[in-house]
Amino acid sequence: MLENIILSTKSLGSFSDEEFYNFCLENPDLKFERTTTGQIIIMPNTGGNTGRLNSEINFQLYGWNKKIQLGEVFDSSTAFRLPNTSVRSPDAAWVEKSRWEALNEKEQKQFPPICPDFVIELRSESDSLKDLDKKIQEEWLANGCRLAWLIDPQSEKALIYSPNQAVEEVSSFDYTLRGADVLPNFEFNLKDLK
Repeated sequence: MLENIILSTKSLGSFSDEEFYNFCLENPDLKFERTTTGQIIIMPNTGGNTGRLNSEINFQLYGWNKKIQLGEVFDSSTAFRLPNTSVRSPDAAWVEKSRWEALNEKEQKQFPPICPDFVIELRSESDSLKDLDKKIQEEWLANGCRLAWLIDPQSEKALIYSPNQAVEEVSSFDYTLRGADVLPNFEFNLKDLK
C-alpha cells in the first residue's frame, strides 16, 4: 500500500505561498499538500478504482452545477490555500460563485486563497479514515467549509459533516446524499459508486 510521505522543512524555513506554488510547478509529477506547520505532504497517485469513482463524483457535481450555475466545481488536482495557511486538496470541491469571483486573476490561477463551501473526500486504499476525519474537521470545517462528505467505498459507508453539528453516518450505499441548503437540489446516489 502506498502511503503519504511527510517532509519537514524546519532547516529550510517555511515556503512563502509563492515559493510553495513554484515548488509544485517545478515537480509536476508529484502531488503536494502543506500543513499549517509547513510540513510538505507528498501524496501517492490513486489506483484505477479510486480514479473511476472520483470521476463519477466530479461528473455528477459538475452536471448539477452546469444546470444551476451557482458556483465553480474543482477536481482533486486543485489545492486551496486555507485561512490557517495550510494548502489542501479535496477529491471534489465547490465554491459559491460570488466568493470565487471576488478572487483576483492571480488568486484564481494559483492556489486559490479560499476554503470551498463544499468538499468531498473519497477514501482510497492508501487513506486512513482517522486522517481523513481529522482533515475534514481541522482543515475544511475549521476554515469555513459549510458541508463535507467522507465517502468510504471499502466499507460502503459515508459521513456527513456540517459546522457545529454531530457527524451523521450513513451505513449503506443504498442511500442518497443531499446537498441541503449549501447545494440546492443536488442529490448523489451512493449506489452509483458500486
